Amino acid sequence: MKTIIDTRAWSAVLRRNGRSSLGPLIDRLIVTSGVQMLGVIRQELLSGIRARERFQKLQRQLEPFPDLPVETEDHVAAAEIFNVCRAKGVQGSQIDMLICAVSIKHKIPILTLDTDFKRYARYVPLDLLEPPG
Repeated sequence: MKTIIDTRAWSAVLRRNGRSSLGPLIDRLIVTSGVQMLGVIRQELLSGIRARERFQKLQRQLEPFPDLPVETEDHVAAAEIFNVCRAKGVQGSQIDMLICAVSIKHKIPILTLDTDFKRYARYVPLDLLEPPG
C-alpha cells in the first residue's frame, strides 16, 4: 500500500535517527516500496537546514523516493479544499491543502502526526493512517 508520509512524521523519525514510534512503520513502508513522496514535502524537509553537509545528507536519504507528479488540476483541487475548510472555520496551509488534494486524487492515505489533517478530514474525504500508539 502506498502512503504519503507528511513532513512532521518524516521529521519525527529523521530527528530521532529512526527511534520514533513511527520508525518501524516507516521502515516497513520503505521495504515494501510503500512510500510516496511529494515535492512539497521534500522541500519542507530540506528547508531551514543551515549546515550544507547535513542538507546534502538528508537530500541523499530522500533520493530513493521519487516525487509523485503534481498537476494543475491538483492545485485547483487544493484551492477548493482550502475554500471548503475555510468556510467551516478550519484554516490550513497551502502545502497541506496540496497534500490533501493529491492524497484524495490518488486514493493514497497520509501518515501524519499533524492534527490539522484530522480537522480537514471532517470536511473532505481524506484517508489518514493512524500512527502507532
